[in-house]
Amino acid sequence: MIRNIALTATAALALSAGAALAAGGAAEITDYAFAHEGPFGKFDQNQLQRGLQVYTEVCAACHGLQYVPIRSLSDPGGPEMPEDQIRAYATQFSVTDAETGESRDGVPTDHFPMSGMEGAPDLSLMTKARAGFNGPYGTGISQFFKGIGGAEYTYSILTHYTEEEPACAPDGVDGFYYNSAFPNGGVPDSCKDENGVSTVPGSWIAMPNPLSDDLVTYADGTPATVSNMSADVTSFLVWAAEPKMMARKEAGFKAVIFLIVLSTLLYLTNKKLWANVKGKKIA
Repeated sequence: MIRNIALTATAALALSAGAALAAGGAAEITDYAFAHEGPFGKFDQNQLQRGLQVYTEVCAACHGLQYVPIRSLSDPGGPEMPEDQIRAYATQFSVTDAETGESRDGVPTDHFPMSGMEGAPDLSLMTKARAGFNGPYGTGISQFFKGIGGAEYTYSILTHYTEEEPACAPDGVDGFYYNSAFPNGGVPDSCKDENGVSTVPGSWIAMPNPLSDDLVTYADGTPATVSNMSADVTSFLVWAAEPKMMARKEAGFKAVIFLIVLSTLLYLTNKKLWANVKGKKIA
């Protein structure tokens, strides 16, 4: 019975992957070894602080984090910035006071501003929504074995822009930018086969490439390459979407240890209670 179920599940996964490959236009998702991945992974505090810098200097002009309180930047497991730095950081945001209706400088108890451009998604929401991304073929196998998930999706979007348009659309698409990791955009008819399936990886996205080498200057001397900045801001956005991830991992690990010990004790107790009964042999 178990063997039949396993064979059926394997066949279903193989068919799903084969159908995705046959459809064409699969996104090019890069597997990246983030520090927070895995059952024992933890956020890199320095990387989170660098990611906050990239978000503030590059992304915040268009995208918001309206569900993230500024004070959480000091929480354990996060960037863990000192209180005085958080107070100074909050003042760069202009906030409309709920009581007076007047504009004032932000304070740590305020949230990050909303997105400043119409149509620009809130990154705390977008990153949370992409947390269930299961890899390029959507079978879940890549995420289970390699850790390919929402973080890899965001990282790949930021690193897979190219100035060279595909040969099937040499002039590109007006107002859009080609990104081989973006699976949901529009593909011109010239890049589709007779069945209407895309013949190029990814598609065109409305957001221009936001990053270029040395766009920011890191205080710790880390080279500000596109890859490093993409990884840093992605890690920060994952933390912003899941600030209690490390606490949940710790609680889950303790629960597993407790269940193992409890199961062992129950097994030994059962053996002890039924030893006299099971030890008797019928002649």
